[in-house]
Amino acid sequence: MDITRADPPPRLLDLTRLVSRAGRPFTGIDRVEYAYLRRLLRSGPLYGLVRSSLGYLLLDRRGCAELKRRIDGDDWAAPDLLAKLRRLDPGRAGAERALRAVAVARCLPRGLVAMLRRQLPAGTQYLNIGHTNFTDRTIAALRGIPGIRIAVLLHDTLPLDVPEHQRPGIPERFEGFLTRVGRHADLVICNSHQTERDLRRHLPDSAAQSVVAHLGIDLPTATIAPGGPWQGRPYFVALGTIEPRKNHALLLDIWEQQRPPADLLICGSRGWNNDAVFARLDAGIAGVHELPGLDDGQIAALLKGSAGMLFPSLAEGYGLPPMEAACLGVPVLASNLSVLREVLGDIPVYAPVADRYLWAQLITTMAEDHRAGQGAAPDAAAAFAPPSWDAHFETVFTLI
Repeated sequence: MDITRADPPPRLLDLTRLVSRAGRPFTGIDRVEYAYLRRLLRSGPLYGLVRSSLGYLLLDRRGCAELKRRIDGDDWAAPDLLAKLRRLDPGRAGAERALRAVAVARCLPRGLVAMLRRQLPAGTQYLNIGHTNFTDRTIAALRGIPGIRIAVLLHDTLPLDVPEHQRPGIPERFEGFLTRVGRHADLVICNSHQTERDLRRHLPDSAAQSVVAHLGIDLPTATIAPGGPWQGRPYFVALGTIEPRKNHALLLDIWEQQRPPADLLICGSRGWNNDAVFARLDAGIAGVHELPGLDDGQIAALLKGSAGMLFPSLAEGYGLPPMEAACLGVPVLASNLSVLREVLGDIPVYAPVADRYLWAQLITTMAEDHRAGQGAAPDAAAAFAPPSWDAHFETVFTLI
């Protein structure tokens, strides 16, 4: 079924975030922006906007397809001399160099209004998926396009809700972003009812239309799981950036003090404001293994062989990792968050993160069940019907 209109309008997808993170493992937000790029390449006029280190780039469909090709192949140009002199991140510098070669237009910041007005047709729809580049300059330039419609996908309001878990300056920057969304977005796409409630709590007077469209799940093909000392033993996977909000400290406490009969694999890069956890990992904890930099196929393979996913997060906007685990039929032990109940229902076992002993008991039981072959049933994946990207895009493109 074709879920788009007969004649889709021109669409301008902001690709600033994907380009800025070129060469790095995808985060959850990266996955969503990539899903929009993949979907919009299938039909209708498409443009891409990139705020680069030297100004702005405008891509047409060919340029957007080139970006997707390079992402899929992890194929990035070598940084040029200027990028090296400015000490730019090599992945980002290489991506910008490759896209400058295929851009249909580019400009310095002061030329953005003229470039967009000259290049984009009336009635263009602008989509900002990555919380990046939605600035006063961008908004002013967009409003110069006759009939422009602006849609922003809101992933969460966590920088305002749990500011103590953010990097310095992030809550203030996000507050400005959210204020601009409330004033200028024609449509705010919320990934959950929880996010929509949070939006209205922070912006009770905003007239922006909002819609809830659950995010789809793209399951990678499992490849070969990396080996290690956990082989032959039950093990659990904790997936996500090692930051305070993800609450890895609870799991380290359990492995240090309760010593469950299983190993813990921490899959994710180190984040911020978490020096105490980093010091504990560097010192070493029996049975705990830090595995950064794995690709999606390796993580899927690890999950499929695990006794379960552990997700003791203190706050979430959506919760993609436990959803992916549930799709694979992997048992999930998660914190008792309303958004997880919204998208996962009764699939996980929920436990309050304040009860460390309950978590330890449940982990031990799951490890013993796995060893005895009594973990998730073979048809457990069929019990969970995840949201689809087709349903997401049908909802969004009907309203924008």
